[in-house]
Amino acid sequence: MAPASQPLAVFSDVHGNLPALEAVLAELARRAVVDIFVTGDLLLGGNAPLETWMRLSAIGARCLLGPSDLALARVKANTLHASDETEAEKIRVFAETQTSLGELVQKRLSQLPRQIRIPMIDGREILLVHGSPKDPFETISHDLDDEELRAMLDDDPADIVICGGTHVPWNRMLDEVQLINVGSVGESPEGRIAHFTIVSPKMDGADFEQSWVEY
Repeated sequence: MAPASQPLAVFSDVHGNLPALEAVLAELARRAVVDIFVTGDLLLGGNAPLETWMRLSAIGARCLLGPSDLALARVKANTLHASDETEAEKIRVFAETQTSLGELVQKRLSQLPRQIRIPMIDGREILLVHGSPKDPFETISHDLDDEELRAMLDDDPADIVICGGTHVPWNRMLDEVQLINVGSVGESPEGRIAHFTIVSPKMDGADFEQSWVEY
């Protein structure tokens, strides 16, 4: 991959919420940001999983595999058993999502990468991952202390680690590593708020803007 020199957008956890995704894409189009990366958990949870997949594919978004994406690709709904009504509802949504997507999209989900590395024009490197460098499915929460964070970074050489998974956006510097969680497009804790982050590379570093839109 050529070093990034133009602004790029990173967001996560769309969860099949097409109106939220469209709101973010409209804002990115307004800002003329066309390089888009999504750090997983793309389709499960909302009412438009297939439409969400088609929209992300149409814009050429580079997507990572999240745990719910892997489950959709590999777990058979008829093997799941519920212990209460809440679990039964989750299994019903899971089964309906798989049916909507079909086998071809499920196969393409299984082929998504678990991390993406982006070189920057200043010589630094971004690592995109859903969870953490140590475990792509183990999320980094905002309340971890420095030693816990170092363990999850696992001595990865990236200068900037951008992740999702927790649905809560945050930004923190640890030693010489910039840690950014981009929050959630489709399931933010605030409700009807979609988070996204714009990275603007520069020769002497990069600017990071964490933002949101209503939908």
